[in-house]
Amino acid sequence: MDKCIISWIYFWLLLCGATIGEAEYMRYKDANQTINARIEDLLKRMTLAEKIGQMTQIERKVASADVMKNYFIGSVLSGGGSVPAPQASAEDWIKMVNEFQKGALSTRLGIPIIYGIDAVHGNNNVYKATIFPHNVGLGATRDPELVKKIGEATALEVRATGIQYAFAPCIAVCRDPRWGRCYESYSENHTIVQQMTDIILGLQGDLPVNFSKGAPYVGGKDKVAACAKHYVGDGGTHDGINENNTIIDSHGLLSIHMPAYYNSIIKGVSTVMVSYSSWNGVKMHANYDMVTNYLKNKLRFRGFVISDWQGIDRITSPAGSNYTYSVQAGVNAGIDMVMVPYNYTVFIDDLTSLVNKSVVSASRIDDAVRRILRVKFTMGLFENPLADLTYTDQLGKKEHRELAREAVRKSLVLLKNGNSSNQPFLPLPKKANKILVAGTHADNLGYQCGGWTIQWQGDSGNITVGTTILNAIKSTVDPSTTVIYSANPDSTIMKENSFAYAIVVVGEPPYTETAGDDLNNLTILDPGPATIETVCGKVKCVVIVVSGRPVVLEPYVPLMEALVAAWLPGTEGQGVADVLFGDYGFTGRLPRTWFKKIEQLPMNVGDSHYDPLFPFDFGLTTKPGQAGYSVNGVHRKVAKRIYFLFLSLVVALVL
Repeated sequence: MDKCIISWIYFWLLLCGATIGEAEYMRYKDANQTINARIEDLLKRMTLAEKIGQMTQIERKVASADVMKNYFIGSVLSGGGSVPAPQASAEDWIKMVNEFQKGALSTRLGIPIIYGIDAVHGNNNVYKATIFPHNVGLGATRDPELVKKIGEATALEVRATGIQYAFAPCIAVCRDPRWGRCYESYSENHTIVQQMTDIILGLQGDLPVNFSKGAPYVGGKDKVAACAKHYVGDGGTHDGINENNTIIDSHGLLSIHMPAYYNSIIKGVSTVMVSYSSWNGVKMHANYDMVTNYLKNKLRFRGFVISDWQGIDRITSPAGSNYTYSVQAGVNAGIDMVMVPYNYTVFIDDLTSLVNKSVVSASRIDDAVRRILRVKFTMGLFENPLADLTYTDQLGKKEHRELAREAVRKSLVLLKNGNSSNQPFLPLPKKANKILVAGTHADNLGYQCGGWTIQWQGDSGNITVGTTILNAIKSTVDPSTTVIYSANPDSTIMKENSFAYAIVVVGEPPYTETAGDDLNNLTILDPGPATIETVCGKVKCVVIVVSGRPVVLEPYVPLMEALVAAWLPGTEGQGVADVLFGDYGFTGRLPRTWFKKIEQLPMNVGDSHYDPLFPFDFGLTTKPGQAGYSVNGVHRKVAKRIYFLFLSLVVALVL
């Protein structure tokens, strides 16, 4: 009898051992399984708290390893200017990101976080990163292949800091330059914006053959998840007011503002960010028809939908006045991940309560979590959750700066070149006795980069590593040429010096979002207009406008010999000098209409009242080394003709 009992005990121990062995195998951790199998295996293991945690994105300022662990947080972000330390190194960033990641990995299921950052023109929060021209300048290049390369370089510089997710590209179609985010738009023309979605292939990698349309794709540790934003119609708000109402019929919305989303989804974009704005009075963050029915169901987008910063709060007016309702409306509309970013416990508590009361369905939660997990599995986060130092040497890399310099060259739009077509002023001679460089933007790297650079609103001065336009000019001209710089020269300087020519660099101050809305002026920053009048009234000059959009120029154009739209070129000011002095030719074309007077706005190509100062697609061209202005005031082509005429006369006299 004892032997029988022992046999039964041994049998049950074997059975239990086998069961325990099976329980220890977690399919979601097996990289050989299909992504769908891994998602379903993990999803069925998750509690409601773990699911809602995945839907929560918080700011790094309130994040810690313990917060990750205790609340099962799915994502962390750095808002504009939110850094681990001033002038933090790549290693500092990696250490911070890994600390949060280790907290997430210590949870019961070990689901890694995805860390997001606003890398909208390079990894622009990070000191020493390469800052590329803002999107409006890239739109002027008409070069999707260049933009793809910029995406590749940006991905490497983001990965250099241990971050895996970039809130880019902005594919808004800006229809009114009074909008404070117009420089984040490639063009007023949706076709150009569609072409520029090739940046997604640079950020995420080229799609494999036979890749499933609508699925997210990230092709390795040197790539990042991209984010098409802001869905949809953010560039068409009334009077260009940020976060306002886009008043347009379905045909207009779908034909102007939607096409770039088709391209983004086809190219495997991982995430889509919802716009603060409304469409015909309905907040996009609460628009079930557009987010779920159209984006998810009709377009078959299978990545995750993320809110903008406190985006659900703004569903109500005033913002946050009924937060529980905002959570309900936003999540039920189809938002999968909510950029909270601070009061995460309130969000988690409210959403938990709404699910328990069946106001938000369990199936809606599961849909959100499936989408988030799909992106995380696709990009290999479960296999490689922690960053190492592999890519730290990519930050501000020489090759990336050369690429940015190329982008600057190709983004410059030549709007005027001489007072007659047969007497061009540009390119400028490198050799001259003395030249003047003037204007507030000539030696200001912060102004040159614009908003979304180091700080959310951008800043003035030498805020990071780069080359100002003034320094680029100094390094380009002949060593014998004396360069005098004055931000705002007075009449005395002009009288006391004999300048061969002048370069005046003026424009807008940095701004971001609502702070950049300008409903009444769109003017050059003072004392820019006075500088143009003082300098160009006394000496032949080229004016370079550093701005995120067209500004009022009409009164000053007759004073100038040449006019260049440089947009917001970023850290590599050498690209401006490359073209100015003829090492490369001007090739850029206006990505948007340049108005005469602000009263004309909104005005886009095709409008019945179209009467621009410079039309959409306009841009004069020059060839490298092409003859332009000469120091003695005689046009080189004319001089050449005189020379040959003189030679012919001599020959005739001899004969």
